[in-house]
Amino acid sequence: MKSIISKFFMGAAFVCTLGLGSCVNDLDQLPKNPTSIDPSKFSENPREYIGGVMGKCYSGIAVSGQSGAGGSADISGLDGGYSCWSRAIFMLNEFPTDEAKWIWPDAGVVDLVTNTWSDTNPNIFGTYSRLYTHIAICNEFMRLVANAGDYGISFPEQASGNQISRAEVNQLLLEARALRDLSYFYVIDLYGNAALCWDDQAAGTNPVPTTREELFNTVVADLENIIAPESGWVDSNIYGRLSKDGVEALLVKFYLNAEVFTGTAQWQKCWDHAQNIIARHKGSGFQGSGLANDYLALFCANNDIFAPGGSLGSQNEILWTIPYAYELTEAYGGSFFLMAASLTDSSVATPGWFGINAQWTCMHTTKQFAQTFNFSAEKSFTDENGKTTTYIGSKDDRTYLWSDASQGFNMDNTDFSTFKDGYVPIKFTNLTCDPSTGLLPRWNDPKTGLPRAGVHDLSDPDNYGIDAQAPFPDTDLPVIRLAEVYLSAAEAHLRGGVGNAADALQYVNYVRERANVDRFTVAQFTLNNLLEERGRELYWENCRRTDLVRFGRFTGSTYNWNWKGYAPTGTSIDQRMNLFPIPT
Repeated sequence: MKSIISKFFMGAAFVCTLGLGSCVNDLDQLPKNPTSIDPSKFSENPREYIGGVMGKCYSGIAVSGQSGAGGSADISGLDGGYSCWSRAIFMLNEFPTDEAKWIWPDAGVVDLVTNTWSDTNPNIFGTYSRLYTHIAICNEFMRLVANAGDYGISFPEQASGNQISRAEVNQLLLEARALRDLSYFYVIDLYGNAALCWDDQAAGTNPVPTTREELFNTVVADLENIIAPESGWVDSNIYGRLSKDGVEALLVKFYLNAEVFTGTAQWQKCWDHAQNIIARHKGSGFQGSGLANDYLALFCANNDIFAPGGSLGSQNEILWTIPYAYELTEAYGGSFFLMAASLTDSSVATPGWFGINAQWTCMHTTKQFAQTFNFSAEKSFTDENGKTTTYIGSKDDRTYLWSDASQGFNMDNTDFSTFKDGYVPIKFTNLTCDPSTGLLPRWNDPKTGLPRAGVHDLSDPDNYGIDAQAPFPDTDLPVIRLAEVYLSAAEAHLRGGVGNAADALQYVNYVRERANVDRFTVAQFTLNNLLEERGRELYWENCRRTDLVRFGRFTGSTYNWNWKGYAPTGTSIDQRMNLFPIPT
């Protein structure tokens, strides 16, 4: 399945020959590379031409640029690794919260982690640039289709050979719009008032300064139009391509945050769209919920089986995914960044516990966030020498691979720059689950007695069948999962009284029971508990700052965590920090 994505991502490299980088109006220029395709030849292979430019719309959220993990980035002024789309968003949506503390003194990063940024922060500028570059690329694809006749390209009703049909092109246009709208979600969420850059504006014209509410209304109307029956959307069921579920799940995210974004709540629409998605998934998977049976398998090397077009359709929980495949999509963002940052030398030594040969030793979590997982259960393990060690752990299966007290980590964060001074969430791995069941095997390491995971062979005393030599992973990055839709519907009910109370409670309990924790009772089904459950389920998935803002817990002193406001035990921060400044 992974090989399929090369059609898009290799096609995206073709766009480089057209000059499509941070300046997206250069497509009328002849390429400077004499071996590249001349625009006058586009009509000879419209499928390759259109597919290549569309590939850039997809690859723009996966890799930094045209070649290598950190080189040839689409934007300048920020390191190619940092400027990867998902990593740039992570720095603004996770670093400033209780979920992720980056301990290295990288330029501008400490300011984000300690909530002391200014409008000159390079990462704020870089993220803004990355989002609008991706928006511009998607807009340019739409303009190119509209002006295809200028290149001698037409779209017949029935295509053959190198032609591409009108129906195929119309579907690609819908997908390009949805990809653009995803980047706009983060523009609206992170920056508020910003610029409206749309495909009906001539390339090269100045964008229109727009209020947050106007941006919201424009993008939401576009998404509603994309999934409307008359749009003609047809799921391709091709791995790596968008599905209607993913687009509608983005609408759920917008409506969940409508009150913050516009001042007017839209809980009913949030609930209704969530119900549409849930109805298409009910009847299979975990307890008939459509969720995958194994939480950690959703973040392993072959998690493509859970995505649209994946082989495990009965557990199709990943509604929108960013594909990654070693040697096709090398990036210092995506899933690689989340693995390397959370691993230390001892955790990737033989037997290669997480299946990747990378360790940055630089990101852990705060005491306050770790405590939400209830680390109070007495656990023990026995190493190869027969020594038994007892420690306090968590019953929550979502912490199964965490670096905690069992490996000498302290929950407190009294020393900002010490990696072991804070538990380390390990969620994304390059391990492999059983593709027929979707289960990630759990086992105890024979040498240490510590819990490990992944398909393995205990007859091999060195690596147990796990390959720890891969410099980059095959693990896809989930953008939106069905579990998030369930939790969003539950919140819409609690806040707006919409929907059915019994259904809303069951939605949360699907998530909790999969994690092997007790069901919420009716009395426990509160907004405060739901916020904690969203944190436990969606940690490191670019949701936390958005959630804390919506719950009124990000600024002020209602909720403090270690190093909030650059104070060891946390302090109040100004309400203006709920938004990032438009870069100077």
